[in-house]
Formats: sequence, C-alpha cells, structure tokens
Amino acid sequence: MRCTYSCGSAEHVLSRRSFLGGTAALLGGAVAGVPGFSPFALADSLEKKRKQILVVYLAGGSSQLETWDPKPKTETGGPFGAIETSVPGIMISELLPRTAKLMHLMALVRGVNTHAAAVDDHGKGDYLMHTGRAQAPGQEYPRLGAVASKFLGKETDALPGYIHIAPGHGGLGRNESAFLGPRHAPLYLGNGQAPANTLRDPAITDPADQSRQAFRCMLNDRFAKRRRSAETEAYTSTYEQAAKLMRERDVFDISKEHAADRFRYGDFDFGRHCLLARRLLEAGATYVQCVHSNYDTHNENFAFHLEQVGEFDQGFSALLEDLHVRGRLEHTLVIVMSEFGRTPHINFYQGRDHWCKAWSIALAGCGIKKGIALGKTNAKGTEVVDHEVTGGHLFHTYLNAVGLDPAGGFEVDGRPIQIAEPTATSIKELLA
Repeated sequence: MRCTYSCGSAEHVLSRRSFLGGTAALLGGAVAGVPGFSPFALADSLEKKRKQILVVYLAGGSSQLETWDPKPKTETGGPFGAIETSVPGIMISELLPRTAKLMHLMALVRGVNTHAAAVDDHGKGDYLMHTGRAQAPGQEYPRLGAVASKFLGKETDALPGYIHIAPGHGGLGRNESAFLGPRHAPLYLGNGQAPANTLRDPAITDPADQSRQAFRCMLNDRFAKRRRSAETEAYTSTYEQAAKLMRERDVFDISKEHAADRFRYGDFDFGRHCLLARRLLEAGATYVQCVHSNYDTHNENFAFHLEQVGEFDQGFSALLEDLHVRGRLEHTLVIVMSEFGRTPHINFYQGRDHWCKAWSIALAGCGIKKGIALGKTNAKGTEVVDHEVTGGHLFHTYLNAVGLDPAGGFEVDGRPIQIAEPTATSIKELLA
C-alpha cells in the first residue's frame, strides 16, 4: 500500500534492488584500500562465544511519546496512557503491553539528541544512527551491519555477515559497506523472501554440478595468480557465498516453524520478518536488520501508531522472548531505533513531524544492563534534561557491548581511520 501520510522524501521510496541487484553491486564495487585493514582488538570472550547483532529499525521516525517515553495527560502527550512494566518505576506506552512484560530484559535510552548532526532529515538521521557519524560530502563510513560482518563474522560462515530484511523490494541501494569492501555489503531480503536463484536447476545432477564448480575454481585460481585484486576476490567470494546460500536455503522458509509460533509472532509482514530474523540468528547470521515501516506520521499519527505499534509489540516481544528463553540473548545485542523521533507538538492534521532533539531508543542483550531507563526529557518531552547522548555515543556503546574496541581502526590507502567517531565515547551507564 502506498504511504500517503509521510513527507514524501526519497528515503521512503524503496529501490528495486533485489538480491540479484545486490549481487551485481557486490561484483562491481571497486573499493580502495581493502588489503590494508588491520583488525580490531577483540575481547577474549569473543572467541569463546560469538556475538551477534539484531537491529529492529522503525523506519520513518517512530514517536517516542507513543512508545518509550509517554507523557500522558499533558498538552503534548496525545490520547494514549502509560502502563507499568516488569521493572517498577519504568512506564511505557499502553500500546506496548507485551513488551512491557519484558522490560526487565531491556534498557531504554530516553535522552537521545541528534539535532547537531541530523537536523530532522531522514537520510542524515538514518546515516548517523547506522554509522555514528554526521553525514558529510565525499565521505562514506561503513554501517553497523558491515562493521559487524567484517569483525564479528568469519569467512567460513554459511550465511552472509550482514542480512537486511525489508518490506517491498528490499534495500535502498547505498554503499553501506563503504571502504570495508563489497564482501561486507548487505544481502537484502525483500518482503522476507529467500534470495532469488538459489534453487539448482533440476536438470543438473550432483556430479555435473560438482564438475562445474571444480572447473570454475580451477579457472579462478589460474586467473588470480596473475591478476589478483579486490574485485576478483569479490567475484570469487560472491560465487562461494551463493553456493553456501543454496545449501542453507531452508533457513529462509518460516513455514517450517510450528503454526503456533507463526501465530504468536503475528500473521502480518513484520511478525513474519521477526520470525525469519530469529531463524537467521539461530543459523549463525552475524548481523540481522529487520525493518518496520513507515512511521513518518505527519498525518493521523495516533491512528497509525495504534495499529503499527501493535504490530511491533507482538512481533518484537515474541522475538525478544524467544532469544531469551533459547539462551541467545546473552550473546546477541538487540537494538530498536529510528532515524529520529516525532515532535511533541501535534499539528493541524493530528500528526507529529520530524524531531531529533529529544527522543528514545531501546536496547537489550549482551553487554547491556537490564531493567534500566537512562536519560530524561522534560514534562512536555521537548528537550533532554538528563544524560543527553547522540548517535556517536550510541555507536561506541554498540561496539563495546559486543566486545569490539571503538578506538580500534585500520588503514585505507595508508591513512589511519578509527571505526567509531573519535570525539564520542561509550555510554558507560548502559554497559554491563
């Protein structure tokens, strides 16, 4: 369904890049400096139990007032109330009754202010929240998914290191891996569908397929001895990853889940995508991003959030509970974020506009303290009055939580680059 209430910016038009389009980008990207990387210093525990990251991205800018930081019975609060959670003293929107029961597993960050870097712009806010840096002309930094793929993933992994589940056709077609190279670009799963062309033609027998693969490998090896480059390695890596995906194709099929579990997650796209995210994490995916769209509610904010936050509450709570019960939450960092929040002011169309001066995100899982709410906004939610943080602080915190050193770095064409914004620091109050 076409979104009629949003601001109409380019960020709300999903590109047609499917898996094949993404693969073409992987094959064609010429990235300078890839051979010169030196790895982050990893925590000792990282080698004992691999860390994973799950991002639930509420695209368009979800309202903090209808989710994590309600202000009931105020002129900016809107019609919804606040409810108690499993943590005494922490209240969230009444639209999140299932998630409220899991607050003891979570941490809320209520003092996010990204105005200096994002200025209420969808693209700039999206970039900041995924890279920890302000967007600037001529500069591209890798997104969190690419960083996770590079430093938490392994070449032997059956699944790509960065998997992005999105409604519609899939991704936005950006250079999300930047100088980390095409190997760490995302695999887009449009509408949560399995990657295209991962079923072998039934006319090709196993022996014939093995012969083809052996012949291809021989030609690749011969070529690489004389003309090895980042591009040829990307070609080889892509073919090898495609072969692995063909062997792992069943992991994308949520129909293999029990009917009761599919019902529990919800019979709607976001619920199905959350269930797929759990299957991917259980299959060893390093980073999974699951998008719920479109929260750009300039019109009818309350009617939209009533329905959309209800979907989020069901799908997300089922996913978080499963990660906890199955013992995966202790080594999976969970992040729920948007590009910004929504204005405390309610406009003429009963909507809320873009607002990055005082908003909220939610965290859970490895490296994060449980059952806390850090930061505070004033009575009307118009400004942060305690523990103000920005996207750079959050990015540092994510890296620390999964055992990576935010001050670590690498070289690109002989130039040292720190992976996290050098002027920011981690939020120590959030780290376990």
